[in-house]
Amino acid sequence: MAESQNIEWKESWRDEYLKWICGFANAQGGKIYIGKNDKGEVVGVENAKRLMDDLPNKIVTNLGVICDINLLEENGRNYIEIIVEAYPNPVNFKGQYHYRSGSTKQELKGAALDKFLLQQYGKTWDSVPVPRLSVENLDENAFNIFRKKGKNSGRVDDEILNDSNLSILENLDLIEDNYITRAGVLLFHPKPDKLFTGSFIKIGFFTTDDDLRFQDEVHGNLFDQIEKTLDLLKTKYLKAEIRYEGASRIEEFPFPAPAFREALLNAIAHKDYSSTTPIQISVYENKMIIWNQGELPQDWTVDKLMVKHPSLPYNPKISNALFRSGYIEAWGRGTINMLNECIERHLPLPNYYVDYSGIIVEFRRFDEGYLKSQGLNDSFVKIILFVQENGRITNTEVQQICNVSKRTASNYLLELEKDYLNKVGGTGKGTYYNLKGQQWGNTE
Repeated sequence: MAESQNIEWKESWRDEYLKWICGFANAQGGKIYIGKNDKGEVVGVENAKRLMDDLPNKIVTNLGVICDINLLEENGRNYIEIIVEAYPNPVNFKGQYHYRSGSTKQELKGAALDKFLLQQYGKTWDSVPVPRLSVENLDENAFNIFRKKGKNSGRVDDEILNDSNLSILENLDLIEDNYITRAGVLLFHPKPDKLFTGSFIKIGFFTTDDDLRFQDEVHGNLFDQIEKTLDLLKTKYLKAEIRYEGASRIEEFPFPAPAFREALLNAIAHKDYSSTTPIQISVYENKMIIWNQGELPQDWTVDKLMVKHPSLPYNPKISNALFRSGYIEAWGRGTINMLNECIERHLPLPNYYVDYSGIIVEFRRFDEGYLKSQGLNDSFVKIILFVQENGRITNTEVQQICNVSKRTASNYLLELEKDYLNKVGGTGKGTYYNLKGQQWGNTE
């Protein structure tokens, strides 16, 4: 048995290890072994029987926690096993809240403690009421946007749309104990960042990671932030290519507008508004990155998304209001549509990164400079750009655009299958290649 996230070895008992028990109880539970060294070897513990009598009382008195305590023996040496269950209510040691994260114990303070306590009591950050605010402090224009969007979406009954602003807040479950919740402030207050630092959006255009050319900040209620951010992206940050279908003039952005719209809405729904850092959008010539200091539920994985098991939003009250107003679809469906938009445009699927810093969604389109920076030769670059433009490529087409034999074309395609291309079909006629991820396709 190895020391891990749920197992701790101690050579002898010290009362400070009550903090470790507290940390396990506040996390997923775990075991502490007294009488084992750092290698997990049993070294024995003195006065084991006395400890067996003292520890239960000491743990209950200081923590209010009941643990199973077992006296074990190996090679004639006694050691003690303390089994700690995960507790549904917060556990503190002398007013301090400890939490086991990975293989370390940390004391929770500030925003982290606030978040932990809310989760333990089944509440979310956006459901907490805010004192000293009334409906008169909110932005009438935000309610008008909600009414207009809600009517167009058909998700809000006409009688509700004609109700007072207070009734709308109550219908959206944004009133708690006669106070407006934090979600209500973010959605309908004219300057929510005055109350919650960092509740705005920053956009920057970069030529390289360390060369910022220009930037904007988008403030106001969340409805305003959505509209203004999308408008800035379309008019200032993304260069649209113009094409015509008959007499119709069509603007085509480097990345599908519905896709980056969904990514923005996801960032707003999952942002940790207790942090002081705004949502950040970094735009480059060939990629766009949307970052927010937030988190997804613990069971969320990219694999679950890809097999269509979407998880719940981090800010459910904000997400519900955005759903009712028609901004977002049933949770998870918008993300699937985002992937399908990229597939339809023959673009790489967006990359998701979820780590300690937050949530990142990266849209990318291949260009010659980027592909060559990855060490690809001219022929490989031609092949990938052809697939991005046309959606697929065959062996015959590789022969034509690279002026090579069938065998060489096959070798090129085989090499590109490692990182860039997906083979569709078996062998021979009818076989073609598209970008990796494009086969995900059918989401119905």
